[in-house]
Amino acid sequence: MYDYHIAIIDDNRAVLQSLKLVLEGEFSTVTTLTMPNSLPAMMAAGKVDVVLLDMNFSAQKLDGQEGLDWLRYIKSRENAPAVVMITAFGDINLAVNSLKEGAEDFITKPWDNDELVAKLLGAIRKRGENQAKNEKASQADQLMERQESLRQMTLDELEREHIMEVMKECDGNLAEAARRLDIGRQSLYYKLKKYGLMV
Repeated sequence: MYDYHIAIIDDNRAVLQSLKLVLEGEFSTVTTLTMPNSLPAMMAAGKVDVVLLDMNFSAQKLDGQEGLDWLRYIKSRENAPAVVMITAFGDINLAVNSLKEGAEDFITKPWDNDELVAKLLGAIRKRGENQAKNEKASQADQLMERQESLRQMTLDELEREHIMEVMKECDGNLAEAARRLDIGRQSLYYKLKKYGLMV
């Protein structure tokens, strides 16, 4: 059994029951909802790894727009779960649109149980890979911003910045900071006074 929390959202109770029976043997936590309105509270309350989301919730609307709207909402949240869309209509346009909006995958009813489980696990893996890529990209952006900021500093500003970092690493220990900076304690004291870093 996989230690993941899956939330299934479908307005058809028979479909929910069938999906729950299939997935309870595969995932440690399976939550079912007939409407997506409770999803925000569920996501806020704890970890949801993947959402199996129906495309339609109103009998009057069968164009998949409701599902796409909820998909956008889910993906706009911080640490958003993976999303696999599910629909009774094998509409390739809906599939393409949901993938463009951030869904990790798409499946149609009736489904193959093994394929469904494989797609859910694949979606969780893909989400993890994307989060790792985004984190690396963010770190690279921060590093570039930092380098640009350093390039624009004067020599005195660079020295002040360096002394601040060393003092922080040494928890304010003057003797240790002076040793790391390879200057005398008196020189360090003078520089701290000069740069307004004396406590």
